[in-house]
Amino acid sequence: MRKIVTLFALIAATPAFAASGPFFSLRNTDFVVLLAFILFIAVLVYFRVPGILSGMLDKRAAGIRSELDEARALREEAQSLLASYEAKQAEVQEKSERLIAHAKAEAETAAEQAKEDLEKSIARRMASADEQIASARAAAVREVRDEAVGVAISAAREVIAKQMTATEANKLIDAAISDVDAKMH
Repeated sequence: MRKIVTLFALIAATPAFAASGPFFSLRNTDFVVLLAFILFIAVLVYFRVPGILSGMLDKRAAGIRSELDEARALREEAQSLLASYEAKQAEVQEKSERLIAHAKAEAETAAEQAKEDLEKSIARRMASADEQIASARAAAVREVRDEAVGVAISAAREVIAKQMTATEANKLIDAAISDVDAKMH
C-alpha cells in the first residue's frame, strides 16, 4: 500500500516541482496540501468508504432498477387494461348499433302495422257508413211505399165508398168470411 501512496504522491506532485524552493519541505504549502490530501485518501481507503459508497450506489441502482421494473409492469398492466376497455367499448358500440337498428326496424314495423290498422278501420267505417246509407235508403223507400199504400187505400176506400151499395157491401163481407173460413180449415 505504501508503494501506491508514494506513486500517487509522485504523480500528483509533478506540478509542484515548478514551485520555488525545496518541494519536500513542511514549509512548502503545496507539499503540506498534498500530504493532507494523501492522508485524507488513505483514511477513506482505510475505512473502506469507496466500498461503502459503491455499495450505497449499488443499492440505489438496484432500487431504481426495481422501480423501473415496477413501472414497466404497471405500464404493461395499464396497456392491457386499456386494451380490454377498448374492446369493451367496441363491444358496447356494436351492441348499441344493433339495438338502434332493431329499434328502427321495430318502429318501421309498428308504423306499417298502424297504417294497416288505420286502413282496416277506415274500411270498416266506410262499410258501416254504406250499411247505414243502405238502411236509411231502404227505410225511406219503405216509408214512401207505406205512405203510397196508405194513400192508395184511402183513395180506394173513398172510391169504393162512393160507388158501393149496401147489397154489394154485404156480398163482399160474406166473400171475405168464406175466404177466411176456407183458409182456416
